[in-house]
Amino acid sequence: MARYTGPDCKLCRREKTKLFLKGKKCESAKCPIEIRPYPPGEHGRGRPKESEYQLQLREKQKTRRIYGVLEKQFHRYYEEASRRPGKTGENLLQILESRLDNVVYRAGFAESRDAARQQVRHGHFLVNGRRVNIPSYRVREHDIIEVRENKRHLMPYEVARATHSDKKIPAWLGVSTEHMRILVHQLPTRQQIDTLVQEQLIVELYSK
Repeated sequence: MARYTGPDCKLCRREKTKLFLKGKKCESAKCPIEIRPYPPGEHGRGRPKESEYQLQLREKQKTRRIYGVLEKQFHRYYEEASRRPGKTGENLLQILESRLDNVVYRAGFAESRDAARQQVRHGHFLVNGRRVNIPSYRVREHDIIEVRENKRHLMPYEVARATHSDKKIPAWLGVSTEHMRILVHQLPTRQQIDTLVQEQLIVELYSK
């Protein structure tokens, strides 16, 4: 399976903003973007003013990298979003948010989407009682996601229980740390998605 295997912190520096790919490290003084807040590479400090196309491209790349999706799959999501009724950009974000790895991350069961993706791949989760190990699996309204009973003693879930009160859980999810269970109340609206992206720029890019 194709996936990005390079340093995550370079992605944040390239987009000149924190993408929160490394969990707690992103919130500490050790975050590389705090030390070098400019794109990587020989000419990182002296990049010229970006054109309209470059701004649109960077917004698309930033969104892909936040959710850990490669180009081909991201474009398929866009095409699906454009076929749905409503605003294409908002539909796209809803599709990305409904991925199982993102739901696990949003529920506070993993410190980053990368960690959530690994947990799903290792078969830690049941969706409506069935084992699912596909990170891109799309949850639906009223789905129940839970950690398999024989995995609940693992460190990520011990940490999740201990730090649950510190986490901001989105309103479209209900979380029970006692049973390590997530209930999808509904798919999120744009107002419930706090990802700092300008989805209209992505729509403009793909519409050309």
